[in-house]
Amino acid sequence: MSRERCPWPTKDPLLLAYHDQEWGVPVHDERALFEFLILEGAQAGLSWTTVLRKREGYRAAFDGFDPERVAGYGPAKVAELLSNPGIIRNQAKVAAAISNAQAFLAVQREHGSFDRFIWSFVDGAPVHNAWTRLDQLPVTTPSAERLSRELKRLGFRFIGPTIVYAHMQATGMVNDHLVSCYRYRELGGQG
Repeated sequence: MSRERCPWPTKDPLLLAYHDQEWGVPVHDERALFEFLILEGAQAGLSWTTVLRKREGYRAAFDGFDPERVAGYGPAKVAELLSNPGIIRNQAKVAAAISNAQAFLAVQREHGSFDRFIWSFVDGAPVHNAWTRLDQLPVTTPSAERLSRELKRLGFRFIGPTIVYAHMQATGMVNDHLVSCYRYRELGGQG
């Protein structure tokens, strides 16, 4: 018997696995938060499926999303990345990943952890929305707009409110599974 899930994942096994195992699950691991930050920025103008298909390539190319290593990338590494078919070879996105790693480390130094900083925008706990239809899901929210402004102020790039809200959904800061989806309740929704 199949369980009801949100309608957006197609029959694509990669999207189904992402929906069922990752999307909306609270993330507090620094490296995983950094990974989603880079991947969400890479998605700008593309589909999430495209990014998921290249995720393993990103992990290899960006040293397992180690922000300290990424922050130190110089011209030779940038040239290597821009010739790597395993990632999205966009010069602005690659440059943003490096500057975002530097900003990420600065946030860690200032706030003790990126996790503590970013989760403060939802008072440290997931927001459980209660959507009944896919067309109710917002592309951004006031908290995403505030977080986006603050991240930009701190030097982050490719971090507009829509990208930030996608990051919040991906890392479980918000539970945007439809109330009819089996994952909604599994992740703490009470609708």
